[in-house]
Amino acid sequence: MPRQRGTWTPEDIRKALFLYGVTDRAWLRGRQLPDLVREAIAGGCSFIQLREKHASAAEIAELARAIMPLCRATGVPFVIDDEVELARTVGADGVHVGQSDTAAAEARRILGPDAIVGVSAQTVAEARAAEEAGADYLGVGALIPTPTKPDAVDVTADELARICAAVQIPVVGIGGLHANTLDVLAGSGAAGGAVVSALFAADNPRAAAQELVRGLKRIIV
Repeated sequence: MPRQRGTWTPEDIRKALFLYGVTDRAWLRGRQLPDLVREAIAGGCSFIQLREKHASAAEIAELARAIMPLCRATGVPFVIDDEVELARTVGADGVHVGQSDTAAAEARRILGPDAIVGVSAQTVAEARAAEEAGADYLGVGALIPTPTKPDAVDVTADELARICAAVQIPVVGIGGLHANTLDVLAGSGAAGGAVVSALFAADNPRAAAQELVRGLKRIIV
């Protein structure tokens, strides 16, 4: 269902976090990123974060303008990693920021009350601070060591559960999640799982998304 920017309720965001796709052009192998995003969404990916750490601002803007219509047409939230001003300029649904990126409160000030602001957190203290600063959701990990973010702090399943219990906003687990590792989310209270290579390194992102959705439906209650 088509969706306009600024119409996401807290419950909408919670539901959309179920299968959260994070882009990475390292896995393209000659393919086009918008095509992979389209296929991932067709398979059930319900949230897209454009995260391209090695791209220029101009490249990110170009990708955003190609991907955003795919998300809007299917009712999938679209956020950009860290680039708050760029997200405002292109009209993205919001941003996702890390602990060393733009502060959540500043992102909220720049983007306004209707934007989606996600924050990475590894501890209960960071999670509570992000919630108080106005974050709409948290990304917590890395749950399993992953080459996608080799510098990420490892978060245990127990710590994930503690973070979920400590805040009212929804949490999405991230880091090393594939169809055969989703059990790390079981019983945690997480709203969903965020994946990178499990979708965008797959030969068939649509089929990969469908398999992930089946696995998450067993675990997320």
